[in-house]
Amino acid sequence: MKRMRFNNKLILLIPAFWACLVDLIVTSLNQPETYWRGDLNAAAEGNPLVYGFMENSVFGIFIFTLLWLIVIIVISYFLTPKICRIFALFALMGHTWGAATWIGFYYGFWYILLFILFNSVLFIFMEDIFTTRNNVQNETTACQKHESLK
Repeated sequence: MKRMRFNNKLILLIPAFWACLVDLIVTSLNQPETYWRGDLNAAAEGNPLVYGFMENSVFGIFIFTLLWLIVIIVISYFLTPKICRIFALFALMGHTWGAATWIGFYYGFWYILLFILFNSVLFIFMEDIFTTRNNVQNETTACQKHESLK
């Protein structure tokens, strides 16, 4: 039962993972050429943690992103369903903002709006799936408890 609840929480994380991936892609694509040639001081990144990884290796942004996604999964495992919703939305909003800073500067305002719209729709769809699955599980658990009382 705990595994099913955790799998449901992973559904909530899909939009945050998507936004994180877009954030990674636009950040990587828009680094100066000198950074990719080995001048690690040329890294352009607003997040001081990510920047710290980037100034130590050209693979730093990828290593950080992988570690961050693992941290998101681990944290979500221990959260209640309601707090997990909040955390998933927080991660989604953070990466949407991060990617939007690059998107707006390099690709334009309307792409930011499309990205935000897509992320909003994706979150609502995943949250609906999460809620439906949790309601079914709660009903099943309640029925099992009721049957065991007979």
